[in-house]
Order: sequence, then C-alpha cells, then structure tokens
Amino acid sequence: MSRTGNRPRVLIVGAGLAGTATAIRLLRFARRPVEIVLLERRSDYRSAGIAYHRDGNPWDHVFNIQAGRMSVFREDVLDFVRWANTEADRRDWPDPWAGLEFAEQGPAPRRIFQDYLNDRLAEAAREAAPGVVLVEEDGEAVDVDVRPSGADVTVRRTSADGREPECEVLPADHVVLATGLELKEPPFAAEVLTHPSFVRNPYSAAGVRKLTELPPEATVAIVGTVLSAYDSAGLLLRQGHTGPIHLISRSGTIFRTYPDGHEHEVLQLPCPKSLLEPYGSREGFLARVRNEWETACASVARHHPEVAPAVVAERVAKAWEPYLPEIIERIPTAELRSLLDEFSTAIAAFRVGAVEYTMAVIERAMAAADGSVRLVVGRVDGIGPAASGRLAVSVAAPEGPRSIEADLVVCNVGREWDYGKARQPLWRNLVGKGIAVPHDRTGRGVEVDAKGALLGRDGRPAGPLSAVGVPREGDEIVRNGRTGAFAFNLAAIKNQSIAVAARVLERLESGDGPAQNHSPFVRLVSNTEDAVRARWEEAVLLEVRRLATRSRNERELLDSRLDTCIRSIGELPVLPKDASRRRRLLRTVVNRAAVDRLTDVSVTPRQLRRELDLENSEYLEE
Repeated sequence: MSRTGNRPRVLIVGAGLAGTATAIRLLRFARRPVEIVLLERRSDYRSAGIAYHRDGNPWDHVFNIQAGRMSVFREDVLDFVRWANTEADRRDWPDPWAGLEFAEQGPAPRRIFQDYLNDRLAEAAREAAPGVVLVEEDGEAVDVDVRPSGADVTVRRTSADGREPECEVLPADHVVLATGLELKEPPFAAEVLTHPSFVRNPYSAAGVRKLTELPPEATVAIVGTVLSAYDSAGLLLRQGHTGPIHLISRSGTIFRTYPDGHEHEVLQLPCPKSLLEPYGSREGFLARVRNEWETACASVARHHPEVAPAVVAERVAKAWEPYLPEIIERIPTAELRSLLDEFSTAIAAFRVGAVEYTMAVIERAMAAADGSVRLVVGRVDGIGPAASGRLAVSVAAPEGPRSIEADLVVCNVGREWDYGKARQPLWRNLVGKGIAVPHDRTGRGVEVDAKGALLGRDGRPAGPLSAVGVPREGDEIVRNGRTGAFAFNLAAIKNQSIAVAARVLERLESGDGPAQNHSPFVRLVSNTEDAVRARWEEAVLLEVRRLATRSRNERELLDSRLDTCIRSIGELPVLPKDASRRRRLLRTVVNRAAVDRLTDVSVTPRQLRRELDLENSEYLEE
C-alpha cells in the first residue's frame, strides 16, 4: 500500500466503534494534510465491532440505554436520534421500526448503529480539510516495530488465491490501537467449544441462527447475567419461546429497568470519607463501602425526590467517580484485582440499567409462578455432553451442586482482560517486546498515560502509539474512577477519541515537537488583565466550536477568527519572543484547553453543550 501523496500517515488498527470514532475526530480536527488509514480484519465489523454489526444483531436487539445517549459526539447529544429520524435509509427496515419516530428516552435497534457510524464517517471524510484523506484497508495488524520517526506495522491479508496469507509492512507516523474486546475460551466449556448445542458468541451470525431456529419448547441455559444475556433471553421470548430458560449467575445480579422519561444526570454528593482510611482487611473495607453506600442512597432519596428509585444506585455510582481514584490508591494491588473480579457484575449493574423494551419481556417471564425464565445462582464448574444427547451444566450453587440439562447453552462470559494472556498476535508481540505493558494495578488492559499513549516497561511512552477503548479499561478505573462497562464503552470512547485525535495531530502538526505543559500559562492568564483573560476565553471557545463543527466551511471561518484572536493576545512572559513560534504555541495551548472542556465528565453531555454555548451560532456571523 503506497501513501496518498507526501503527507503523514495515521494508522488506526480496528475499525469498530472506537476506531471509527477516532477516525471521525481526526478527519474533523486536522488542519493540514494527513492520511488516515482505517484497518479492519473483518469487513463485517467495520463501523460496528462485535456489539453492533448487522449479522450478529437481529432487529429485536436494542441498545441497553436510551437512544438519546447513543450519539457518537458527546457535544451533540441528539445526533443519533436526529439521524435515525431524518437521515437513515429505512427502505429495508421491518415494522415497527420502519414507521417509528425515535425518541430520546426510547429504544432503538443496535443494527442501525453501523449505518449511523458509516454515514458520519463518510460525512467527516467529505468535509475534511484539503489534503486530509481517509483510506479504508482490510487486513490484520500482527506486529509493530517502533522506529525513531514512527512505526512499521506488519499487516496480514488473505492472498488472492485464498490460501496462503500475505504480509505487508505499512509505515506510519502514528498508530492508534482500537482493537476491541479480547476473548478467551472459558475453561469450564473446554469439552464443548465445537459442540453444535453450544453458543460461544451470541453476537455472531451462527449464534443468532441457533437461537432463532431453536424449537420453542427447548431448554436453554445462559451462562452469565451481564446485559448480553438479556439480549439472548429477550430474543427467544419475543419469538414465542415457551421452554425453560435458565439464567446462571455467580452473583445472582439482575439489572434494573430504566423508568419512562429517564435522563442521564450528574449529582454532587460528598466524598465517602471512610473509604479514604487505610485499607485494613477486606471485611472491614466492604463494611465501610456498604455503610457509605446506604448513606449515599438514602441521601439521594431524601434530597432528590425527583430521582426514581430504580436509578438511585446509578446516580450514586456516577457521583462517586471523582473520589474513586484516591480510594483505589489505598487498596493493595492483589486486593484490588480480587475485588474487581468478584464484584464486576454487581458494579456493572449499579452503574447502568436497561431499557424497558429489553427488560419487560424478561421480567414478565420471571415474575409468574410458572414463568419460563429462572435465575440460578452459582458458579459454573463444567459443561459436558449428557447421556441424553443434550449438554449438562454443572453448577456449584449455595445449596449444593446441581446439574442442568439443556438443548442449547449460550455463553456470555470469557472476556480476557489480562493482556499478558491475549490471543491476538498483535498484542502478544507488543507485550513481548515491551512496547505494551499489562496494567499493573488492575490486570485489565495496558498501561497508558492520561492521553492514551502506550507506556513501555520504563513507564515512558513506548513510541508513537495510542490506545482507544477496551485496552484502556484499567487506566480508566484507577485514573478516572470509571466502573463497569463505562471503563471502555461508548461513553469512554467519546472522550478518548477526542483526546487521542487532538494529541496525534498536535504531534504531527507542531513544528516545535510536543508542547510544554500549558498549566503555567493558564494560571498566568487567570492573573493577568481582564482584556487578556477575555481574549483567552474567546480563543478557547472558538477552538471548542471548531472541533465540534461538522462543516468544512464553518471550521475554516472559525479557524480564521481563532487566528485573529490569538494574534491579539500579544506577548506574555512565558511565551517565545518569535511571533511565529508564539502563535504555534498558543494554538497548541488553546487546543489543549478546548479538549479539556469537551471531555469534562463532571457534567452531563447536555449540560456540557449548554455551558459551551454550542447551541448558539452567533460565532459564525461576521
């Protein structure tokens, strides 16, 4: 693959949600020529990944959260809903979706998200600055070698005759790793991985086919009660399944149903101070957690009666995020890893619920005395063939061991979060060379800095490589207090894609190399004369709006106004005397401040939009 002209190249490995979101931001943000290569090993996963691709998501699979929270742009809350109502091609949509007007608080099918991301990516490419180009490539990145001015990525592709794979080395000035979930084979299912009655991946075409073709009276066992289990159970029930469905959960966790009209909100709650005490014993720490949790939930119920009981836990979990990094610092590493393993499903259930469309059919089937859905609490020890020809699931339950025979077993567990054990050759090679290091504190993902740059064994950036999405799970937990799927899902990716795209372009576009820490300059501006502070604030807001704007013409107008504003700031003691260098440095510092504002998680996306005045188009007028 040759370069498209003499321009720097950014290679994004993985074209699912995280990779596509980052590509969109790069296309929007770039002011100078750059080639953005979006590499994907599975063409059906483009703009989708495992969670949203059409073949693995029947029309009854809806988002767990409301449609109004599915915009890929944090600063444009309703973009997805507007697209679904006014831009989406509905010609092949079935009822009721074909005629539905989507609402902010309502459901939407997952499979249309792939079309949404495709459309937004195509738009970003059309509206990119001159010389900024998108190249979509098929192939699997299997290795990376860091060189002084960039990186060489080895890409494996299927040969023209379909037999022997061919490898090609693609040079890149920066590499973004957006590789998605790492999977492992659950040890308890080693005997049945290829058995026709075992579904390892319910989001595959083969898995969906087995679910939809199953006789309605068949017995089903679903291992794990994370939200993906509800998709499988809901799909069966909506097609008229009457046979027993066993939801097998180690913790017995059941997710909550969001009430009608639910909106995301951030409450300000006091720090749970007893959790800042020395860790001590696990029993003592968990007792303090329970006490602080119950106190916080009671406070929300008392002081915020508008909050529905079903979402009190979510409000508390979100409000505690700013305090969790300091709390986590006090937990010994081995204990932190053990706590995350033991309580991962419960933490996820506190942090997020599911829409009524998904939950109602399951709750009805569980509530009736003769309901078909049954919760089984216990640890799955093994799955093997039974004498009857079915599969037998051995469960270590609190009341003693039990065996469940099923016509179909669906596995919703088996994510590999320890990148030291990753199966993908890319991550095996990166870890083996020390370019990537498994996250020490949590054992989840890899070590990165605050902006997503991969850190090597010495704790310094290992080269021009960044990560977005799942590989940053551990860092999101300890740095930002993100818990459950919010450590790597769309909410995290929205912010990460902004920060990584801005950092990459800063490195490529800056003639002076990486900019200095902008904090001293910001402090100086805050203590200087009102006129300078006003121009600084105007510059930051202009850059925020430039980053958030979809139209090339509008971005160019904002860019021109920003340049004028920066020139007017004049000389300050911390800035270079040379006018050209001063303007470049100011550009970088203003961009960093704008990125900080766009990625502020202390407010909801709707509040962010209001605070940044992104509804107001007056800034586009002369």
